[in-house]
Amino acid sequence: MSATITTVETPPPAPASGGGRKLLRRFVRPGGAALSGLLLYASFPPRTLWWLALPGFALLAWSLYGRRPRAGLGLGYLAGLGFLLPLLFWTGAEVGPGPWLALVAIEALFVGFTGLGIAVVTRLPLWPVWAAAVWILGEAVRARVPFGGFPWGKIAFGQADSVFLPLAALGGTPLLGFGVVLCGFGLYEALRQTLAYRGTGTVPRRAAATAALTVFAPVAVALAALPLVSDSAEDGTATVAAVQGNVPQAGLEFNAQRRAVLDNHVSRTLRLAADVKAGKEPRPDFVLWPENSSDIDPYRNADARQIIDQAAKAIGAPISVGAVVTPDTGPLRNTQILWDPERGPTDTYDKRQIQPFGEFLPLRSVVRTISPGYADMVRRDFGRGTRPGVFDLAGTKVGLATCYEAAFDWAVRDTVTHGAQLISVPSNNATFDRSEMTYQQLAMSRVRAVEHSRTVVVPVTSGVSAVIQPDGKITQQTRMFTPDALVAKVPLRSSTTPATRLGTLPEGLLAAVAVAGLGWVTVRSVRDRRRTAAEAGASAEAGQGPGSGPGLRTDL
Repeated sequence: MSATITTVETPPPAPASGGGRKLLRRFVRPGGAALSGLLLYASFPPRTLWWLALPGFALLAWSLYGRRPRAGLGLGYLAGLGFLLPLLFWTGAEVGPGPWLALVAIEALFVGFTGLGIAVVTRLPLWPVWAAAVWILGEAVRARVPFGGFPWGKIAFGQADSVFLPLAALGGTPLLGFGVVLCGFGLYEALRQTLAYRGTGTVPRRAAATAALTVFAPVAVALAALPLVSDSAEDGTATVAAVQGNVPQAGLEFNAQRRAVLDNHVSRTLRLAADVKAGKEPRPDFVLWPENSSDIDPYRNADARQIIDQAAKAIGAPISVGAVVTPDTGPLRNTQILWDPERGPTDTYDKRQIQPFGEFLPLRSVVRTISPGYADMVRRDFGRGTRPGVFDLAGTKVGLATCYEAAFDWAVRDTVTHGAQLISVPSNNATFDRSEMTYQQLAMSRVRAVEHSRTVVVPVTSGVSAVIQPDGKITQQTRMFTPDALVAKVPLRSSTTPATRLGTLPEGLLAAVAVAGLGWVTVRSVRDRRRTAAEAGASAEAGQGPGSGPGLRTDL
């Protein structure tokens, strides 16, 4: 007996490349969104690669174009993480990654909802205009909520070296940011239109007009605004000194060595006075000290008052002293004190835009539960000032925007509307060591100089201190963690730019455009759904006569 064995060959499994490609396609857009955020980050200081914002927004547009709202939210959030995670890395320099990650997670939500709005308005004609306005609306909201807002990372602040910078003098940071975003979105739309009509030999007039409006118009308007950028000395000049005393130790612990910080600034001012007496430096009309140059309250501490007075008398000029004022009751005050060499302290400016979780602690009970150590670090809140700071320093009107305030449009503008001929941004960045934070903040001051056509002087405890001309160019700057004094003859100006005169109007108009675009899409969507429902109902009635119904045979 024999048996026949039949072998059945099993066909080889189908290649998984199709599924792999499908999986890859699924992650292409999320990857593009995250990469767009990284490009935006790379466009910010200390790098001078401002132009990377354009491909960054073009790539963001590619990720969001035609997406559904939920996808737009997710892709926008990924772009926000790609942008803000590296940009705000310095926020965890001394307190660990927890606050940094929490801040980024919250702030990226604003970018996420902005992405949702952009995805929605890509269905409209001239969508780059509506989409760029939506981006500015997102920045405007982020600059106001929560806890007073956090405008760090506004696109305008990465454009201090760009061809778009004159737009700041025309319409402030909102118009500057709008021009950059519009150009980036326009680049994508021009490429999309080109690819769509590839091989036809012609590009429709409408497509060419869209590209011209969205790509070339922002550049053309920026070039047309160049005459607004001037460093002429309308009101003569003033010789200003910015003293950087340095701190004995980087990081939060330097506050425990407050007297050493004060001594450093007094010592560097006395050295400057000796150089003036020896003819090595011109005599300054006034001297600017940084924020926290005297964390010892000179109103309560006679010794601190005495050595500040000594410095003012030696230099023979008024000094703007950054001090922490500690009343018996109530909140602390982050104060600039006008210290006259003959009369002592004569005027004060209390910082108005104080930093949440740094100068005051919102939700203190919640924070104490999560991080008792951090809550103990901010034992007593600072209070807010109530009036703009403009000092009369030897006949020069000097506007004051203390450190964090430089990021807020209103906090700088109202010093100019109250008569400032020059702006001082006293700062203390020692907490953040040698991170990119100080360069990001310095770029803000450069944009503010052009926005309001004013010289901006930035005295910083540990650097980088700088003298910035009204055209945004830095003429002098210090190295980090090095005692130094900058002395410069700078132009004084009293004319106001369109941006100063218009105030929040450009931002309000762009926000209104964004809301109108979102409303237009909503109305169209509702109308289309109603039309579809009506057409479906009409079709059902036309195909269903008396006695007929689903499943009933009528051809018998």
